[in-house]
Amino acid sequence: MSTAKHRCRALYVAAPASGQGKTTVSAALARHYTRQGVRVRVFKAGPDYLDPMILGAASGAPVHNLDLWMGGEAHCRQLLADAAREADLLLVEGVMGLYDGTPSGADLARTFDLPVLAVIDASAMAQTFGAIVHGLATWPGHPQVIGAFANRVGSHGHRAMLAEALPAGLPLLGTLPGDAAPALPARHLGLLPPGEIGGLASILEALAQAIEAPPLDALPQVDLCDAPLPTPPRDLAGIRIAVARDAAFAFCYPANLELLTAMGATLSFFSPLADRSLPPCDALYLPGGYPELHLSRLSGNLAMHDAIHAHHRRGRPIVAECGGMLYLLEALTDTNGAAAALVGLLPGRAHLQQRIANLGLHSLRLPEGEMRGHSFHHSTTEMALAPVAETHPARHHGRPEPVWRVGRLLAGYLHLYLPSNPAMAAALFRP
Repeated sequence: MSTAKHRCRALYVAAPASGQGKTTVSAALARHYTRQGVRVRVFKAGPDYLDPMILGAASGAPVHNLDLWMGGEAHCRQLLADAAREADLLLVEGVMGLYDGTPSGADLARTFDLPVLAVIDASAMAQTFGAIVHGLATWPGHPQVIGAFANRVGSHGHRAMLAEALPAGLPLLGTLPGDAAPALPARHLGLLPPGEIGGLASILEALAQAIEAPPLDALPQVDLCDAPLPTPPRDLAGIRIAVARDAAFAFCYPANLELLTAMGATLSFFSPLADRSLPPCDALYLPGGYPELHLSRLSGNLAMHDAIHAHHRRGRPIVAECGGMLYLLEALTDTNGAAAALVGLLPGRAHLQQRIANLGLHSLRLPEGEMRGHSFHHSTTEMALAPVAETHPARHHGRPEPVWRVGRLLAGYLHLYLPSNPAMAAALFRP
């Protein structure tokens, strides 16, 4: 593996908390620079599926996740280096507040020397804006904060007050008016997917035109080196994997699919909502998503239920994560109390609730090895089957998740990050 340096301009888009507008600002910046002919690649810090979809729509390029705990430093470094090789600008949208979590966004930015742009919702403040930026820039263990971005600015006068409040050496590098565009709509797991947002292209264009952003040549440059990663083993050569992908099953890390392909697998995508049969396959991958929003169609597609049962009877692998696991239960009840019968490979039922049931980073230990991932769901499950294992939360006060096995079926709430253990990934999908 080469260790050549790839120089590229970069920004880590951070905030003091969630809800400050990091995704909106990152999408606006991506579209703003892309419209100027700049080659932009965007990343999302931490485990997330929905923000990357919006950022991908804004930039016109795939968006990968960067997580030091799930993927490791070398993996993240190589993702950045690969992007820097072909891009003029890298944007990394942060997660939560800059110093939240272990490792935090500050740890990620500091590890890769990414300059930080502090995004703050300034709609209800004036001079305090400067105090928050000062705190972000000087907290122990701080990365290089190069300036501030004021989101939801009310007027030119308001902008002037915010700029005057900033400490010396921390300029106001950009703004976005509060009325720049309609807010990006959300539901219980986050923003709506792009396909469900009417007029998304118009919203992104409006944001790109309304944003005040620095010229490209004013942004710092970073040097990103290739990481000495081993070549993934070709342990899945000749293996055909069918991957569920539609409005009900859309939560899958791009890095997972890229790894399976790099190990030799051939991927075929299908829709449990619309298709009546599986594509020819040796293994089946059912990622997470929103099965609760499509209960009638999923329940009524009995031909697909039969195809999945037949696949399982042949002793072929199935990996089902979160929403994919819910789909394989006997029944699922949504938050309105409407229940529907589903595939029935797993002897249990689940109920959606308004509150988060579990959230956090987890590892899973099985005879095949240990793999890392994350959990984020609003449902509770009653299963007439003992789990074969429980996940190990990264947080000391986190709650483990059960994992079930029936033959070659592995199912649970955990969203697996396959690059955390390629050999284990091959073992799970290899017939």
